[in-house]
Amino acid sequence: MQYRLGIFGFLSGSEVADNGVLNAGLLDQRAALEWVQRNIEAFGGDPSRVTIWGGSAGGSSVSYHLIAGGALDQPPFSAAIAEYPWWQPLLNQSQQGTVYSRALHLSDCSSMNCLRGLPTSQLETLNQAVQNASIDGPGVGYGIGVFGPVVDGDFIRELPSVAFQLGHFHDVPLIVDRNSYEGFLFSDPTATTQVETVDAQHMFPFAGPAFFSRLYQLYPRSEYNSTLFQRQIWFGDFIINCPTDFLNSATTDFSSANNQTLAEIMTSYWISFAVTGDPNTMRVADAPFWAGYASGGNGTEANGESVGFTVQSVTYTSIGPAPDPDASEQCDFFGANGFKIQN
Repeated sequence: MQYRLGIFGFLSGSEVADNGVLNAGLLDQRAALEWVQRNIEAFGGDPSRVTIWGGSAGGSSVSYHLIAGGALDQPPFSAAIAEYPWWQPLLNQSQQGTVYSRALHLSDCSSMNCLRGLPTSQLETLNQAVQNASIDGPGVGYGIGVFGPVVDGDFIRELPSVAFQLGHFHDVPLIVDRNSYEGFLFSDPTATTQVETVDAQHMFPFAGPAFFSRLYQLYPRSEYNSTLFQRQIWFGDFIINCPTDFLNSATTDFSSANNQTLAEIMTSYWISFAVTGDPNTMRVADAPFWAGYASGGNGTEANGESVGFTVQSVTYTSIGPAPDPDASEQCDFFGANGFKIQN
């Protein structure tokens, strides 16, 4: 799906809100989904059986569509798959204003109308310039993009962690997955302990000493053989792993893509879910039965029946139900501090 990115889709601030819209990139996606609803029958499709599916930024987009508008209307989809959903901090109004002012300064503009009049090539250059100037600033730690969704009071009415905790999301069949070591690509391999400490303070500018004390109790440096490994663990939990837990659905740890048998099994689950709403209907013959979703519960079994959400674990040699890897003290910690971590 094509939608506006960076400064084109996610420039925010009060002047943007007064003279345009916030979260334009997400609104592009919504417009595309509504187009599908209007036209899918012309292509032999069923508007009542539309599955939205995205990974990383696409996975977070799925999250936002699940909570869009407070989930008060009928969604333009009937099921969802969010792969490794990337929940970066949602900048508050003050932070948005800082980024907007930086965009004006770096473009020699003084208004929204001036920015709109710039050629696309200049806006592309400005997009990168604003990102570079914002790195290591409040709310923009290492690995985080400065442009992203914000709480606008309309499409996104509250932080996603709050929305899912309060049940303000569309009740549709949902699959969530993630990979192992999600934080590595977004962590500085050369960072020292001192650099990592400052980075965490930039990442969570509204957190106080008690928050950071607890963070390093849960991720003690003494248990890791490098600052890189310690940082990628807490960053991966914060940005992707714990959001899979917050979505309260099935999570899957993927093995190597070189394992063709497991790849075929996982593909059959995903395609079956997208087509029928049930991962078992079209699964290949060797695929284990994936226990269905049941409302309520804590992910364990009661009287032989699956309760809550179920986890399918994929390793190099096996596939089947497993304990939820993200039901942890660490995710409880991030979940209890949504306003401090801004997601």
